[in-house]
Amino acid sequence: MTQENQNPASEQEHIAAETPAEGGAEASVPEVKTPEQEIAELNQKLTEMQDNYLRAKAEGENIRRRAVEDISKAHKFAIESFAEHLVPVTDSLYAALNAEAVDAKAFKEGLEITLKQLLSAFEKGRLTEINPASGDKFDPHHHQAIASIPSDQEANTVVSVLQRGYSIADRILRPALVTVSTPK
Repeated sequence: MTQENQNPASEQEHIAAETPAEGGAEASVPEVKTPEQEIAELNQKLTEMQDNYLRAKAEGENIRRRAVEDISKAHKFAIESFAEHLVPVTDSLYAALNAEAVDAKAFKEGLEITLKQLLSAFEKGRLTEINPASGDKFDPHHHQAIASIPSDQEANTVVSVLQRGYSIADRILRPALVTVSTPK
């Protein structure tokens, strides 16, 4: 007998050492993918990315459309709160027109009350009256000079107000129409 036949156990150990153990070495060997498998995976990822892009684009369009609608509604109904304050003034004016003319004093008192209602509505709507007093310095940002007259007052001061002006939240809606003084 030869030496190889005498020790069969050592030969089996030698073969087992060369053969990878189950679950051990096979787990660390990366799986080799075929080009077709790689193409299929890349196509799947591309499809997912295209779907995500289209969803994000649609969401962006929805946000833009809602913003345009909100802006449109804001423009359309911006005056709503101011109009709510004016409705009682209109009611008072209609009541005055329907009233029997008893005496001028009572009619004037009714007009004064209606004017107070109107000024209150202006205040709530942040509409401010520009009514300079005689002798105030002319301000071209708030006043519009219609005429200039020689006066004893300092030059470029308001002599009289022809029409009151108005501003909304510090923005001039209409300047006050005034006459200004010039030196004699």
